[in-house]
This record gives sequence, structure tokens and C-alpha cells, in this order.
Amino acid sequence: MSGPSGVDPPVAYAFPPRHGRLRRHGAWVTVAKAVASVVAVVAVSGAAVAAYAALDLLSTVKPPVVLESEVVLEDVPDIGAMEGGLNFLLVGSDKRTVDGAFGDPDIDSAVLNDVTMLLHISEDHSHVEVISFPRDMLVSVPECPNPSDPQGEPLPALVEERMNGVLSWGGFGCVAATIEQLTGVTIPVGGIVEFYGVAALSEAVGGVEVCVAERIDDEYTDLHLDPGVHSLSGMQALQFLRVRHGVGDGSDLGRISNQQVFLSALVRKIRSDGTLADPLKLYSIAKAALSNMTLSSALQDPARLMAIARTLQDIDLSRIVFIQYPTAYLGDFSAVVPSESAAAVNAALVADVPVQLDPTATDLSDYGTVPDSSSPPTTGTEPSPAGEDGASDAPTPTPTAPAVPPSLLPTDVTGQPADQVRCSRANSGW
Repeated sequence: MSGPSGVDPPVAYAFPPRHGRLRRHGAWVTVAKAVASVVAVVAVSGAAVAAYAALDLLSTVKPPVVLESEVVLEDVPDIGAMEGGLNFLLVGSDKRTVDGAFGDPDIDSAVLNDVTMLLHISEDHSHVEVISFPRDMLVSVPECPNPSDPQGEPLPALVEERMNGVLSWGGFGCVAATIEQLTGVTIPVGGIVEFYGVAALSEAVGGVEVCVAERIDDEYTDLHLDPGVHSLSGMQALQFLRVRHGVGDGSDLGRISNQQVFLSALVRKIRSDGTLADPLKLYSIAKAALSNMTLSSALQDPARLMAIARTLQDIDLSRIVFIQYPTAYLGDFSAVVPSESAAAVNAALVADVPVQLDPTATDLSDYGTVPDSSSPPTTGTEPSPAGEDGASDAPTPTPTAPAVPPSLLPTDVTGQPADQVRCSRANSGW
């Protein structure tokens, strides 16, 4: 693949001097953002701490990426109340630091989007879908602005391009445009997280408990986990998200399923320990996100990040569904292409209807059971046991039936709802 390489390198954030003239419009906008970012903190920490928190958050904001579709958010004070829901694109970049962790830093010239996820929050905030797009999926890439020369000639459209090469080709906006073209939905906001940003975010929530069915040993990521339940944070959480050869079938599709084990556990952790209702915890997560992610300009306001989190607070865990975008292998197994079932996923997203995974679907992650009886059992397609993940032993309330019945996805569409506890299993052929 030829063309401009990578995303513009990050530059230092120019925080306005405290003695600057605040009567200018731009300065007042900055002050307003500072105040809005810590409204929730004021109630529990006092005005002095709140003021410090505002300055602290704003000082860590990275320069934004730009999305053409974010104009739909103009004049909207709270995403949680925005009509039409929200589509958020998360890109995990394989950019490395000079210490060489997770690979040779000399290959940084081509920054790849090894993780591409679309978070869809429904208009009525009753359901959420998180779609993972395989890195080796061949896609059509629309004409995109050249990130090296935005005012010049655009980059030409591409066909049969690997998904993880789009970030290097045309930048984050081009990844968003590609997913928009593929799914038919509009993506107004998103962000890029690099390797060590994932580690920081996992620490901000106090670690994530994941279930492992049998010992995992992976020399590529240096991940070594015994069977049982492990609380992962920092670099170990990143290793778990990056591991491919040592889990499932050893492919990127198996790695996506492993990531869904982690992400569903993360959602349960955040919900069970009251993070979404705790302004101080939300602040720490917002700080970690702002200092470790390159976010689209509409998300530079920390209050908006908190508003997205509050939107998820009351959604039933069974209606937060992680989905692997359905694909089929090419004849030589060199890549995958969207299968016919992708149309059903796209239709559900466009129509904003909840989805239901077929219980007979076979997942490439090959989930297993934990042999240690003291550890929580693998539930597979069963709900989490009472009291697990810090949840209350009280009976779970019966969720209110959605106004629109869920769409049953075809059997080759795999994934898991957030209320299901599943165990990662080692690659038996590894």
C-alpha cells in the first residue's frame, strides 16, 4: 500500500496562561469548559478542589482529531440528552514507544489501527451495541482528505484494503468515513488510544476481573496467566487485550472474542462499584482518557465525556451487546471479507433497534470452564451468578420490555452481552 504514512505526531497542548485576558470570547469558552468539567466534583470536594480539577483536566487534553460528521453535535450541551443517540468510533493504534514493548519500535512508520470499534448508543438510551471490526477485513475506502495536506488534493478511494491500514493511509477521519460507508451510520465523535493509554485507563477503574479457563502462555506479549479469576490493570491488562497467538484459535478473530471477555467484565465492574454515580471516579476516568487519547474536537470538553458515561448508567447489562462484525475467510485464508450477515448488523444499527445474538452461534474464542471450584463458573450463555463482580445478591429486576422487539442476528454473528461471564481459553494448538 502506498501513500502518506501515519497520523500527524502529537504536539504539546498550549494551555492558556492564567494571567491571560479572559474577556475574549475564546478565553471565556475555555473557562466555561473548565467549570462544566467539574460540576459533579463540586458537590463532594469543595470549590477549591473543583477549580484545581478543572485546570488539571484541561492541562492534559491532547490536540483533537477532526471528524466531518461532528457538526451534528453543535449547540448540544449534554450528549446524554441528544436526540438520535450517539455513534462513537474507538481506534486502537499499534504505535509503540522507544522501549520496544510489544514489538520492534522501528516499524512505527506505519501506524496501524489494529483495533476498530463502533459504540452505538440508541436514541432512547435503552440499548448499546459495540461492534468490533477485524483488522484483516478487506474494505472499500472512500476518497479522504490527505492528512499531510488537508487543503490539497484528496486521497483516492481504495478497494479491498485491509481495515488496519486505513489509519496509516488517511488518518482517523478516513477510518470513520470507511466505517460510515460500510455500516450506513453517521459517526460524529471518536478517539484514538495507543498502547499505554489502555494501561492507564485500566488503572483508573481499579483493575478489571477476567476469567481464564486454562493456563495462557504467550511469548509475544509475555502474558502468563493460570486458570482462575485475575484482576488485571496496567501493562497486564494491555497484554490481555493484545494477546492473539495464545488464546482461542490464535487468529485476530479469536483475539476480538478475548477482548470482549475483558470489555464485558469492565462494564460489569464499572456498574457494580458505582463508578458511574461517583463524580470522583468519573473524574479520574475522564482525566485518564483526556491525557492518553487523541479525541475528536467535540469531545475535548470533559463534561461531555462524563455525559456519555451517565448515559450508560441505567442501561440493563443484557442490552449492552458486544458483536464481532461477521466475516468470511478468503479461499487462501489471507484475509476476511464481510459476510452476507453483515447486512443484518448494518440494518439494526441504521434502524436503531436492539439486537439479540443467536444462542447457537459458535464463537472462535472457544470459551471454557474454570477447573478451580473456588472460581466463578463459566456461564457461556448463562447470566452472571448473583453476587459476582461485586454485584448485590438481591434479585435482578426484570428489565422493561423495549418498545421495539430485538432483532435476532444470524447464527454466524458472534459476541456476548455484558451480563454474561465468559472465560478466556488458551489456544490448544499453540
